Amino acid sequence: LLLDAASDNDLAYRLPGDNPTLGELFRELGEAAHSYVQAFKTFKQDFEYRHPDPTIAGSKARLEAWFKTLDREIETALTALSDEDIQSKIIVRPHWQAPVTIMFHTYRECFLIFAAKAAVYFRALKKPLPDQVLWWVG
Repeated sequence: LLLDAASDNDLAYRLPGDNPTLGELFRELGEAAHSYVQAFKTFKQDFEYRHPDPTIAGSKARLEAWFKTLDREIETALTALSDEDIQSKIIVRPHWQAPVTIMFHTYRECFLIFAAKAAVYFRALKKPLPDQVLWWVG
């Protein structure tokens, strides 16, 4: 939703201070989403993955393609889970562990946190937020 409303020029926008560009924020979301894909496949999660080409942050088209791939990968990983996996498997992270069901909620929360951060950029750019984002984060 938010990427649909952004342009390549918007992706280069950086808030004052020590902040990433909007595109870097999208890239960080993709890197986090990748870690969740791996977690639902392997039941282990870390946040070490970095996209091999950091310049992806400047291209709406490339980010869109990557997010479509991530969407397919998370759907494949989740549908591959058995009922037993969902009820009993634990995903181990560096400093804590949680059942698959809880980890799915943290995956969702990852997107809500991102939306709240991105909303600040959109407001600074004086760009309207999509209605669904307003419903999520105000």
